[in-house]
Amino acid sequence: MTTSTTPEPSAAAPLLDLQALVVAVRRRRRLWSSMALLGLLLGAAVAVLLPPPPTAVTKVLVAHQADQPNDPGTLIRTDVALLQTTRIAGNALQSLNSSEKPEDFMEDYAGIGLTNNLLQITVTGGSDTEAVARGKALADAFVADHVKRIQEAADAQAKTLIEQRDRMQDELAQVNKAIGDGSRETGPKASANTESLFARRAELTARIADFGQRAAEARVGTPQLIAGTQIVDAPRALRHSLPRTAATNAAIGMVLGLVLGLAVAAIGTVVADRPVLRRDIAANLGVSVIAELPGRSPRLWRRRRVRAARERLTAFLTRTVRGSAEPVSLLELGCARSTGAIALDLAGALGAEGPVVVVDALPGMQLANRRRPKPGDPTVVGGERAAAVPEQGQGQERRLGVGSVAPGTAWTDLQYLGTRTVLVVRAGHGSAAWLHTVARQLADQRIAVIGAVLIDPDPRDRTDGTLWDGPHGAPRGQNEPPARQNGTGRRRAERTPTWAARVPDSDQEAQ
Repeated sequence: MTTSTTPEPSAAAPLLDLQALVVAVRRRRRLWSSMALLGLLLGAAVAVLLPPPPTAVTKVLVAHQADQPNDPGTLIRTDVALLQTTRIAGNALQSLNSSEKPEDFMEDYAGIGLTNNLLQITVTGGSDTEAVARGKALADAFVADHVKRIQEAADAQAKTLIEQRDRMQDELAQVNKAIGDGSRETGPKASANTESLFARRAELTARIADFGQRAAEARVGTPQLIAGTQIVDAPRALRHSLPRTAATNAAIGMVLGLVLGLAVAAIGTVVADRPVLRRDIAANLGVSVIAELPGRSPRLWRRRRVRAARERLTAFLTRTVRGSAEPVSLLELGCARSTGAIALDLAGALGAEGPVVVVDALPGMQLANRRRPKPGDPTVVGGERAAAVPEQGQGQERRLGVGSVAPGTAWTDLQYLGTRTVLVVRAGHGSAAWLHTVARQLADQRIAVIGAVLIDPDPRDRTDGTLWDGPHGAPRGQNEPPARQNGTGRRRAERTPTWAARVPDSDQEAQ
């Protein structure tokens, strides 16, 4: 009896690779740093070109009849809302003898509750003197309105209590009259009626006294509230410091620009889907990364290491081309200049063994049109003459093709450059879909890919660019035996040669 096992599916890839996102955003530091700098400059420019108008500030102590220690600030918020009314604005303008509309004046001032009983009023004007005058008029109008409302409320309450007292006095007069008329009657029934009248008279007398006292208290408490509502901080003009304002606006603009730049970079990275990690580039191309080189001129203290890495890469490519019976090409994606330099270094190394012809099929034929040949340099011909160059193995010159796999490439012409190729790819240049297209088109053209050279990698990238499983991508020596088949029928994983060039980054060296 035989049993078969079904291999478990691999874990699903995450919807968002945070590591790749962070690396891609960091690589676009020019974008978000430029936007941060732009925000800083705009903030400073706004402070200089658009200075704040003359402003005056005053503080008013507001006493409320319903003040409570645990008040959450409802009463002072009501005062702030009342300050933004046309009645108070109109009263202030009337005291200033101004013809401005209250609606327009309301846009020039604002109130804020500092505590439950302290109101701060900020007013702007055409000058400091005007701002101070408007602030005083507005504060006086608010205090007068508040006092008027307190007096009206107290008067209304006292009036109601007095009216209640007067009605009860009238009723008491009727009771007294009934008591006087009933005193002439005799008998048990008359005695009970007289007792009820005396009880009613006592009750009315007590209530009349209570209403009178409450009416007096209502009017007695009003002066305390009126005296407690006053201007505690006279209107004064605010002094604006241009350097401080410029620094504050610049800091705010820099933060906003930085946040906006990071957001744009992150969204652009997710939408573009351009791999930057060596593991993602190797997985999408289906080949291993065999070397890495910086995309721009290295710093002075790193030039020796970069030069050594270029020499190792040239030595590896020289051994590969020398041991290959088929022509080899270099195909670039987003790094034509670096690919041309690698091709010239390789042609110079091969030139010591015999004549070399470099077939330049780069966009614009950068090597054939812009290079000034020197004595002993390899011959460079345009891509249109690729078919006329004799094949290798016939005692003729060695042929080295240089081309591009950028969008718009004539895929059928790549065979004339070489049936074996090394891809030179700039990190973060091509999308994942286009890397798949390149791998599929090269496979359709039966062009074997030796490996990929990564240009401008992220110096903090710790991912592995070697394909340990799947199709052959890593190069092998000419005398290396093919991988043996194991019991499961799968080909054994291949390792990237230890002599593959790689530029060490500063973090690794520090470790």
